[in-house]
Amino acid sequence: MQWENLFYALTQFVHNFGALTVVGCALGALKVHADNLELKRKLVWLVLIGWSVQAFSGLMFGAISLYFYGETPDLHSTAQVALAIKLVCAVSGILLALFYIISATRWSNQGRHRVFYGLTGFGATALTAAAFLRWFS
Repeated sequence: MQWENLFYALTQFVHNFGALTVVGCALGALKVHADNLELKRKLVWLVLIGWSVQAFSGLMFGAISLYFYGETPDLHSTAQVALAIKLVCAVSGILLALFYIISATRWSNQGRHRVFYGLTGFGATALTAAAFLRWFS
């Protein structure tokens, strides 16, 4: 068995469930009744955890390459752009989720609802970029 392949596969497994959490919880929150602020807050916490998992597992891909090959992956320029997009989405998603957790109780229902569209958009954009990153790396 090639150990690096096992580690890559396990990291991909974790990474995929992070992506599922980011997009699924944000979409789910759009369907929650506007007055159920506690459930929405819990879903935002899950989105925040999902983005954190995404960031950590993304770093693990590079760490695995560094450990087994002595260098990080050589990424095509398209993959570099896709990675940059994923990083921007992750940072934006984390900041938006934190902003929601800290201050959403003072917002209108419409303002809170817009946040979930934003979180969904960041997640969907990151998933799209992931396809290009995977194909061009």
